[in-house]
Parts: sequence; C-alpha cells; structure tokens
Amino acid sequence: MVSFDYTIKDVHGIHARPATELFKLTKNYESVVKVKKGDKEVAFKGVMGIMSLGAKQNDTVTFAFEGSDEEAEMEEVKKFMEANL
Repeated sequence: MVSFDYTIKDVHGIHARPATELFKLTKNYESVVKVKKGDKEVAFKGVMGIMSLGAKQNDTVTFAFEGSDEEAEMEEVKKFMEANL
C-alpha cells in the first residue's frame, strides 16, 4: 500500500467536474483507492464518494492505493491533483 497527502488549493474544493475527471482516471487502474479527510474515509468507487468528504480549500486529504499498479496510479493521481485542485 502507498499513500500521499494533498492540501486542496482550489477555492471551490473538490467539486463535480474534477471529481468526475479524477474518477475516470482511476478507472484505468486495477488498484483500490481510498480517500480520507479527518475521520471520514471512502472507497473511491464513484464521484459522490469523494464529494461526500466535503473537502474544501486548505483541507488535507489522504489518498491510499493498494494493488498491482498502485505506484503508477498514485503518480497519476498526484499529477492530476497538482494540476487541477
């Protein structure tokens, strides 16, 4: 299992458009993704899961990846987050 923390920079937080794009990106991998904010953790199986965290600007979320392609998926998600959120 690999993970990374990311502090949201976007003034709108994690909203529908980037959540949808992120979900489409993760569908290309086999690893299981979990996202955590504070005490709440969700399996990233759909857009509503990540949006239910209510991650706003300056909130820190943790992405955890487990599976055969976890390293590659983590790198792609990091790039996406830095470019979009």
